[in-house]
Amino acid sequence: MDSSGYRSERAVEPSEGETDAGLLTVSAKIVIAGGFGVGKTTFVGSVSEVPPLNTEAWMTEAGSGVDDLPPGGGKSTTTVAMDFGRITLHSDLLLYLFGTPGQARFWFLWDDLSRGALGAIVLVDTARIDQSFAAINYFENDSDLPFIVAVNRFDGEIHHELDEIRDALALSPDIPLITCDAREPASTAAALRELVSYTLSLAELSEPGRVRAHA
Repeated sequence: MDSSGYRSERAVEPSEGETDAGLLTVSAKIVIAGGFGVGKTTFVGSVSEVPPLNTEAWMTEAGSGVDDLPPGGGKSTTTVAMDFGRITLHSDLLLYLFGTPGQARFWFLWDDLSRGALGAIVLVDTARIDQSFAAINYFENDSDLPFIVAVNRFDGEIHHELDEIRDALALSPDIPLITCDAREPASTAAALRELVSYTLSLAELSEPGRVRAHA
């Protein structure tokens, strides 16, 4: 599967009550990124309308020297290529979701997964906030992809205000920072709507009058 081939427009057959001209559906590719164990696979799986495709491998003791394992364990597999899912966000907007691998040794795949995407969501775990720096740095400095940052709420986490998290991440004030629960479909869909709204607002600034909002 060519991971860059999902930013296109296609005509679909009109359903009952629609005009004979048909309905124009826009499909877009979205990248879900972040550090190891932050919830990318869960995010894609919770909201996908189709059984999500993931390429996970069992972690072994032999890999402990190259894999940055989270303290306390609790995670036995790791994504080694990508996660893939699909969601119809609106009747005329179809999103293809590509989750990046979190391990540093697989970061060479990020350029390919990001190619042709509309935007990205960087997931953050406040218990291991340092795991998020590389992903944020990538989208700030090595990619021209619009992105937002979503703090994934875990059970038992210490609550931090968004302003505190923004300061800890040294995140630019113009980058949207939100919270989400990657286990909840409604919450992940809301994060995707936030990203789409943000990318449309940037497009409107660059080409006024040519953007039709979906959010």
